[in-house]
Amino acid sequence: MLFQYIGVFLIGIIVGFLGGLFGKGGSAIATPMLSLIGIPGFIAVAAPLPATIPGTLIASAEYWKSRLLDKEIVWWSILIGVPATIAGSYLTEYTGPTPLLIVTGFLVLGFGLSFLFFPKEKKDIVREEDSSNRNHKLFWYIRLILIALFIGLVSGLLANSGGFLLAPSYARILNQPIKKAFACSLAVSAFLALPGTIVHAYLDHIDWIVTIVLAIGSVPFSMLGAKVAIRSKSSLLERIYGLILTFLGLFFLLKLALN
Repeated sequence: MLFQYIGVFLIGIIVGFLGGLFGKGGSAIATPMLSLIGIPGFIAVAAPLPATIPGTLIASAEYWKSRLLDKEIVWWSILIGVPATIAGSYLTEYTGPTPLLIVTGFLVLGFGLSFLFFPKEKKDIVREEDSSNRNHKLFWYIRLILIALFIGLVSGLLANSGGFLLAPSYARILNQPIKKAFACSLAVSAFLALPGTIVHAYLDHIDWIVTIVLAIGSVPFSMLGAKVAIRSKSSLLERIYGLILTFLGLFFLLKLALN
């Protein structure tokens, strides 16, 4: 059991750094990795959710200092996403852990391939400085509301903070620069994780020892990841992100298929 907790701690380091680096809470990465070291299904799905909150807030503060947060995106996403997350969390009672893990694996793989083969850094370079205070049209708000509603439901259902869906949605559907998408994703993820944590704790899906060990590893490295991201080129970030998620998605789905 000691070696398993050491594995959880090391996963926390990886998840924290990658979460700060790529604007995610980290649950989508933590879940398959915890499953790979033998953490049971529902615990692997739910335990990372509260563990990501402190690191996500710290990393978000680093992006805020660099003026990369769009408050309008953040507040609309929280307003719509939090109730949707609560609804999605209750739906997990009827799905079982295996479907949740399979869906998580496919989503990790899909977004990995997306970042790897379809990066947006060319357009982002042009729009990085002039996209923060534009007057948005009605259709833009409709897209934002639909993003928050859908990702809130998914984040509750899969017991993650939604960052692995939020960042690419903000970048590609709302046409935000990639670093701003990462920044907004982190801020919203911290709030979406709260109702999911409460519901999954009530349903007894969380092993708090696993959560604490994971958080100890992730919190300091979340800040480090954010600092590195702010100073890095978007093109490099996206391709590294794509490679890591593609590998994890393939490896995790292969393991599930062999079980």
